[in-house]
Order: sequence, then structure tokens, then C-alpha cells
Amino acid sequence: EYSSGSSIRGGTKVNHMADKTMKSLLQMCALSAVRHDAQLKAYYLRKQDEGKNKMLVLNNVRCKIIGRIFAVINRDSPFVDTYKFVA
Repeated sequence: EYSSGSSIRGGTKVNHMADKTMKSLLQMCALSAVRHDAQLKAYYLRKQDEGKNKMLVLNNVRCKIIGRIFAVINRDSPFVDTYKFVA
């Protein structure tokens, strides 16, 4: 973030060393998840109703997807949708 000085010019940018292909794939995953996954769709809509920026919420969804991926790998078991067990 460029926040030094009295005027803040330009927005934040992706670091040149970042894997832009992976970031774009995660963005597409987040967009698809918001449409088709009940948990992430509810989260997305709740945060938007709170007045959060759409891109900020999508970034949070990307983080949640990464968290799910690492949980599945660490547990060495398939993903369990706990949302369907809620009454």
C-alpha cells in the first residue's frame, strides 16, 4: 500500500514476484464458489450486506478456499460439508 506522504496516489498492486496465474485461478475459483457453494455464498452476501467492498470479500473467499485446501491435505480426508448437518 502506498500511504506515505500527504497524498495517496494509485491503488495497491500485485508484487512482480507473485504467481499471477495462480492468483487469477484463485479469483475464478472464488467467483464460482460464490455462485455455487452455499456456505461461501451466504458468507459473501452477509459481508456485502455489512457494506464491505466486493473485491475485499472475494479476497476473503479466496483465503477460505486456500484454508479448505490445506485442511483437506493435512487431514488426508475428503472435504466434509458440515452445512448440510445444520438443522
